[in-house]
Amino acid sequence: MKRMLKALLLPLLVLASGAAWSQEKPNILLINLDNFGWGEPGFNGGGIIRGAATPAMDALAEEGMRLTNFNVEAQCTPSRAALMTGRFGIRSGNHTIPVAGGVYGMTQWEITIAEMLKDAGYNTAMYGKWHLGWSEGRYPKDQGFDEFYGVESTDQTMWTIQGRWQALGVEPPYVMQGVAGQEATVAGVYDMKYRALIDGDLTEKAIDYINRKSTEDAPFFVYFAMTATHTPIVPHPDFQGKTGKGLWADLLLQTDTFVGRLVKAIDDAGVAENTIVIFTADNGPEAVNVGSNDVALTPHAQGTPGPWRGTLFTPFEGSLRVPFAIRWPGKIPAGSVSNEIVHQMDLYPTLATIVGGNLPQDRAFDGVDQSAFLIGEQKSSNRDHVIVYMGDQIYGVKWKDWKAVFNENEGAFSDTRTFSTPRLYDLINDPGERKDVLLPYTWAAEQALPLIGEHLETFKTYPAIPPGQLDPYEPPAQ
Repeated sequence: MKRMLKALLLPLLVLASGAAWSQEKPNILLINLDNFGWGEPGFNGGGIIRGAATPAMDALAEEGMRLTNFNVEAQCTPSRAALMTGRFGIRSGNHTIPVAGGVYGMTQWEITIAEMLKDAGYNTAMYGKWHLGWSEGRYPKDQGFDEFYGVESTDQTMWTIQGRWQALGVEPPYVMQGVAGQEATVAGVYDMKYRALIDGDLTEKAIDYINRKSTEDAPFFVYFAMTATHTPIVPHPDFQGKTGKGLWADLLLQTDTFVGRLVKAIDDAGVAENTIVIFTADNGPEAVNVGSNDVALTPHAQGTPGPWRGTLFTPFEGSLRVPFAIRWPGKIPAGSVSNEIVHQMDLYPTLATIVGGNLPQDRAFDGVDQSAFLIGEQKSSNRDHVIVYMGDQIYGVKWKDWKAVFNENEGAFSDTRTFSTPRLYDLINDPGERKDVLLPYTWAAEQALPLIGEHLETFKTYPAIPPGQLDPYEPPAQ
């Protein structure tokens, strides 16, 4: 009789155990837009003043927590490397965008957030822009994702309508796809026609994955790296002319609609209560230099950083602060907002704490755990400063409500000015970073600047990986 009862109960116990385990480890949907300025969503004062309301983005902020001081790196590749590794991009050899082609990106030695979650029992998928290596061994499938569909970047789509490019027969940019353990395959050409369609396809693929994996016991992690709002600005045919406010407004409406469809998929699958939804971006907005003429019918960029100065590729807040909202029903207080400093690198250790994942102990790790802060157990962030990088150079440091900088450039294509003594900005009273207040507030600089030295000391123990480092990589012996 005991053997019979055990045989009958064992499957039930296994099922109950699997259900409890999946509830303890929440699903994660990480939405990461491309060059989307702080001032774009309605929850940061944008939305209708930008030509289109953003109800889906705003709902995430209303139903969860909004961070007004969420920081990223100043360029796409270092930003995405920081997100994936919890480390500054320079540490993994990804301190700048890869303009020379060839092998680049993360070595196999890096342990990504996807690999951490995979080890913690997660199903993992990536859809969208990668920009962290576009060759065998460096695709998302090689860095912890079970499957992926996406592109290297979006700039290359403009090549495909250039007659000189076509005459030379240069290989076109491709959309790639793949699964872990197999070689990646070409899904299609990433030309201007598909530029308009890709975010719609990415959304559908992510929704299909959510629907499939919501029925399984194991939790899922979806990294949704939308290509909007990177130039060229080409709205999906379903949204062209929809707002009557121009291409940017059409694209903003499109982007919000796709975000809404993803969140609705979570809700419709019945897993909203046990799913963390994160909405953010990799960089501040693209823009031509102040005073420049934009003669193209298709705008090069019209992004806005809100009240902050600068765009991507600059050391200003408009480059480093991006929109951020996080929803986790019943865990993160709804309608909460904070101006505490948090960095994208912090998502790695924060999620590791939440899911019981392991952090690498054999390398410099720059992210800090913000789980207690996000769920309301403490009012303060566990971070009070951020080192400001531009490529492999340190331009300054942001500490609390102050920023001290030795270098400045107004835009991606501007000359850099270097100062013999640092400029100090009061970010509360001068969000435009226009007035140097070093003289009356030297004490703030004295608190901030030593943090740069402390950061540099870590490279003595843990040297940076050289850009373009081939696999296998092993760190130097200590």
